[in-house]
Amino acid sequence: MARRWGKSARPVCAGFTLVELLVVIAIIGILLAMLLPAVQAARSSARRASCSNNLRQIGVALQGRHEAHGVFPAGCIEPRISAATASGRQLAWSAFLLPYLEQESLFERVDLDKAFDDPDNADAAAQLVATYLCPSVVRESNLVDGRAVCDYGGISGERIDYPQRPAFPPRPNDPFRGKGVLFYDRAVGMAEIRDGASQTLAVSEDAAWQDGQWINGRNVFDQAYAINAPSQPGVPWENEIRSEHSGGANGLLADGSVHFLSEKMELSTLAAICTRAGGESVDAF
Repeated sequence: MARRWGKSARPVCAGFTLVELLVVIAIIGILLAMLLPAVQAARSSARRASCSNNLRQIGVALQGRHEAHGVFPAGCIEPRISAATASGRQLAWSAFLLPYLEQESLFERVDLDKAFDDPDNADAAAQLVATYLCPSVVRESNLVDGRAVCDYGGISGERIDYPQRPAFPPRPNDPFRGKGVLFYDRAVGMAEIRDGASQTLAVSEDAAWQDGQWINGRNVFDQAYAINAPSQPGVPWENEIRSEHSGGANGLLADGSVHFLSEKMELSTLAAICTRAGGESVDAF
């Protein structure tokens, strides 16, 4: 006898209606929109941490150099600051740190008796040093004029203008660009950092200045404006504490510690930490 199926026994095919499908897509879109900023923030935080680690390595190298020679390296040897010094070697502090960054072989390829842009130094100058590259900086090339870039600069002093600034007496043996830790043609030792190594910047991010190169002594500077302030009109080459991080920039103190410097820092405090013997007492960290 044949079995008969009633209407109620027919198999039912379950599925999404068009409205339900659109609702699911909308929910997924909302979740992605909520998730993406968190992912971007996590990536930004990771890049900032990597940049901070670069500065820690630079700090260890500076301490190693100081231990070996009793002083930090000069910020720049024979800078080209006038027509009379146009043929200077202009070698940077970052070149002299190479042996302390496990870059001994690269350091041996640099002829310190010749200028940073001498053809005999071209091959060495083109070699990238990962420690000198901030991962947040995006550029078309890591070479400028054939030389590898550097996203960090030495602090030679400051010339910040702010209200109620006290007038400090001049120091006869201290040139204009010599109030910091790394400046022209003279090496500074710890004993000269009278403000305290834990309150004095030695190196900071200088990422917005795209022409910085680790062999070129132009990567030292006097701080003139607030942190992450835009470049001044007509002076596209000017170095400053600038970064591609949101809210501030990483800075290395003379004691080897690294801090994130807020772009909202008081200008008087910023000026104080850029000098080694200004007599100021700050609580910036």
